[in-house]
Amino acid sequence: MPGPFFVSGAFGPSDVDEDGAKTADVCRKHGISSATFYKFKARYGGMDVSDARRLKALEDENACLKKLLAEQMLDNAILKDVAAKNGDARCEA
Repeated sequence: MPGPFFVSGAFGPSDVDEDGAKTADVCRKHGISSATFYKFKARYGGMDVSDARRLKALEDENACLKKLLAEQMLDNAILKDVAAKNGDARCEA
């Protein structure tokens, strides 16, 4: 996921494609490591800012949906466990 530099607009896809600028200069300018720079470049190198924002929005939505699915699966497992225990109690009575 993009870090705070990307989200705030301090560092974005346009900075990844800076022509002629040395990696160390770009990293120093934004206060990031070269590893972070190359990670951003691999991920956002060919994107426009609007595409990168859309990707971030989709990733956030996907994370939310995964959380909802996990909660629903947990609720389902609890209900199955309770139903199984109730069924065992009826058989013993």
